[in-house]
Amino acid sequence: MDHYEDEDLARAIALSLQESKPDVIDLVDSDEDEDAGFQAQLKQALEASKAEASSRSRAPTGSASRQDQKSQAQAQPQPQPQSQPPTTGMSAFLSERAQLEKERRERQKRLRPEAAVEDRFVGDEEEDEEPELKEPPAKSERGKAPSRAGFAWVPTGEQFWNGEMRQTATQGAEPRRDGRPSFRLTEVLGNRSEMAFAIMSSYSLDFAWIYQFFDPTVPVIMVAQPDASGRASLKNVLPNWIKATPLLRGGRGCMHMKFMLLFYKTGRLRVVISTGNLVAYDWRDMENTVWLQDLPLRAKPIPHDPKAPQDFPTLMQGVLHSLNVQAALRTMIIDNHPDLPLKSIEELRTLWDWSNVKVHLVASLAGRHEGWPNVIKTGHPRIMQVVRAMGLRTGKGMGAKELVVECQGSSIGTYTTQWMNEFHWSARGESAEDWLDESKKRREKLPYPPIKIVFPTKTTVQQSRLGEQGGGTLFCRRRQWAAKNFPRDRFHDSRSRGGPVLMHSKMMIATKKETSKGKQAQDSDTEDDSGDEVQVVEPAIGWAYVGSHNFTPSAWGTLSGSAFNPVLNISNFEIGIIFPLRDKEHADSISCFERPPRKYGPGDEPWMQEESIYHQENAAD
Repeated sequence: MDHYEDEDLARAIALSLQESKPDVIDLVDSDEDEDAGFQAQLKQALEASKAEASSRSRAPTGSASRQDQKSQAQAQPQPQPQSQPPTTGMSAFLSERAQLEKERRERQKRLRPEAAVEDRFVGDEEEDEEPELKEPPAKSERGKAPSRAGFAWVPTGEQFWNGEMRQTATQGAEPRRDGRPSFRLTEVLGNRSEMAFAIMSSYSLDFAWIYQFFDPTVPVIMVAQPDASGRASLKNVLPNWIKATPLLRGGRGCMHMKFMLLFYKTGRLRVVISTGNLVAYDWRDMENTVWLQDLPLRAKPIPHDPKAPQDFPTLMQGVLHSLNVQAALRTMIIDNHPDLPLKSIEELRTLWDWSNVKVHLVASLAGRHEGWPNVIKTGHPRIMQVVRAMGLRTGKGMGAKELVVECQGSSIGTYTTQWMNEFHWSARGESAEDWLDESKKRREKLPYPPIKIVFPTKTTVQQSRLGEQGGGTLFCRRRQWAAKNFPRDRFHDSRSRGGPVLMHSKMMIATKKETSKGKQAQDSDTEDDSGDEVQVVEPAIGWAYVGSHNFTPSAWGTLSGSAFNPVLNISNFEIGIIFPLRDKEHADSISCFERPPRKYGPGDEPWMQEESIYHQENAAD
């Protein structure tokens, strides 16, 4: 058995043992004996698999074929009661698991149509067996993407000290029609042998799939969606891997962030903000967007400053604290990894040099935020602060400039004119204190602002490479579309510049134009404490956003309260970046969708997966 087959078998065993219990191990309040038992069982399984591999390599005949080993390694077995551990040896154990997997796949073939989709676009992988073909999973099923049989690792030492943003390589659109370079996951992660530690975050998640991209000895903290209770927790899920979940009050909302902090043995830190989940489907069949930048170690650490400005590293530290990462760090250091390159979250600022990072971090932290100092750090009020820091405030009154915002996403929200004007006011760099004391009735009568909602029509989905089967992770419901006063006239078709593929990217292109001449309005009191210095030197036409936020109230928050004491309620944890746009050519070049987006015409409707025969099982999710 070669190296990759051994990894595959180990991964299958680990997943098998993991699935034999509801949630593996809770490091916060679980039974230590259960932890020890699981680790001992896992160790025994791995040692037994290696022993069997060794014996088979010595036997001239009667050994399992390479193909059989791969099929066995790919198994995603059915849960078995933990009270009934295997008693007939590892061969019988694996044989039973393989049989259960075979039965599961036969059931799936009866229930699900097959789609001709190859599985080659996550890295530079090579398949030497025919892939299992399934319909793309719905959002609630995306963590169950099929495991990989193996891959040919292509290490890359390319580094991006000035930052780089690209679309991901997508099957069916590679090379891209627009000629732009793209990222594969192996390129984002870099040289596997150089990795020392990683902190990652994803909403949908396939541990068995992402695990194979790392050396098994590398410690990883994975931030993920909590269970239905919404309780913060820590869990050992794989050797050297801890899953951390943040608190979601009442179990409502999503931990929807998608980022990576990759620490290398050379001391380099790579910061990654992505729109893709850590499942094969998002890195193969759906186009996503990735921004990343490499940071060097400081020549000399700087002292911790509790009053540091609210810039990228400070806000990133706040994000990590809110996600329960500090507890995961502490646990990992105490248990097995005392030499982690990051021992406390505050070292993120003190040890690495962030001076060359020019983009602005924008995060949404789930919960209730009260008072201006707290409100302006998160959600759409944070956009207001960033727009001012970039010198792109539109102004008010006679001197105002019109701002047109094009919002590309994978999920449609419940829109009202009140909320869209609330968001647009922040997008202009203007403070909510200008309108918070106005009556709701007056705000309900406002026209919709110049916002274009970019979402694929049903026809666009049908004409894409995977057709309707590929639309399982794009969400718009009939009840939203049919709602009274819904902004149907604001919808524009979403078409990738790369080719006939669907996009999971979340992106905003905001451009301004003069509407009248006059003096721009003076800054308001809420401009203080932004922490960002104005960075734009040459005039810019607007700004762009890339990250996990869909254009929804759940992602960006809803304001209430008064101009004196605002209250911001946010349902989700989200993260992204904003940067200025130099000119129209710059905006066109970074846009993932064709610009200008085509407005829906007569007979056009958005794609609604609930009305597709391929997604009826997911309509109620």
